[in-house]
Amino acid sequence: MKSQNKYRKFQLQQTNIEALEKENSRFKRVYSEYENMSNELWNLENSNDKPVPDDFINAIILQASYLEEEIEDWLIQFNNQKADIKH
Repeated sequence: MKSQNKYRKFQLQQTNIEALEKENSRFKRVYSEYENMSNELWNLENSNDKPVPDDFINAIILQASYLEEEIEDWLIQFNNQKADIKH
């Protein structure tokens, strides 16, 4: 049994992500790129194929972390807007 993808950080916020994807094409593009990188990292780290250089994996991790920060910012703003609407 393969281990769970540790790069799936935003699974618990899927409803908010889906709402943001519908209203913001840039968010949708960034989130899609983040998901692709997360899947690729997980596949590289769990593959029995040829070894991949650490520099390559570290570059993907760095890029994914930038996307992750951007996604987190969007989610915080989205949650704040929802809280403002309720008041």
